Amino acid sequence: MYFFLFDLSLSGTCFSTSISSRMIVADLLKKTTLSFSECMIHVFLTHYFGSLEIFILILMDFYHSVATCKSLCYTTKMSYQVCGSLVAVAWVGSCVHSSAQIFLTLSLLFCGPNVIDHYFCDFQPLLKLTCTDTYVVNLLLVSNSEAMCIVSFVMVMFSYVIILHSLRNHSAEGIRKAFCNCISHIIVVIVFFGPYIFI
Repeated sequence: MYFFLFDLSLSGTCFSTSISSRMIVADLLKKTTLSFSECMIHVFLTHYFGSLEIFILILMDFYHSVATCKSLCYTTKMSYQVCGSLVAVAWVGSCVHSSAQIFLTLSLLFCGPNVIDHYFCDFQPLLKLTCTDTYVVNLLLVSNSEAMCIVSFVMVMFSYVIILHSLRNHSAEGIRKAFCNCISHIIVVIVFFGPYIFI
């Protein structure tokens, strides 16, 4: 669990840094312009670390499921190699997600005044700068992000239903221990996914 918490903290720190560093540079240097390549790097990093957080929250949920439902097999199913492989898959999956978003954006033709009224780049303001019809690209960008978020949230909530179902025959002490192990993760998932799904 500490390995997953470390990765979650690292991805959260990188996510915050990728957004706040651009804002601090713009404020201190009074440099409000970005090149197109800087903008694409910034978009890639924010989506990369944001999706990495989602994937690591799913891995933590998987960890809780194995620890609660298959406690006798826990040490064999959640070895260091398995945990390392799962985190590596999360990093690669985040890269694939962010690359798909960037490639969709790079396929657009930009023209006219290239001015965004934000301190950082994001897809929706970028789509307003294009000369072409962005309906399909916008639909693909939004569905990519939202589908990943909603499917992840449903997976996490479904696994907690399975955990609660598996605890029905346990003692009150066992249920209390499992609940104490899972409650902080449930709160983080709701706080993280709730606003994201709403947006």
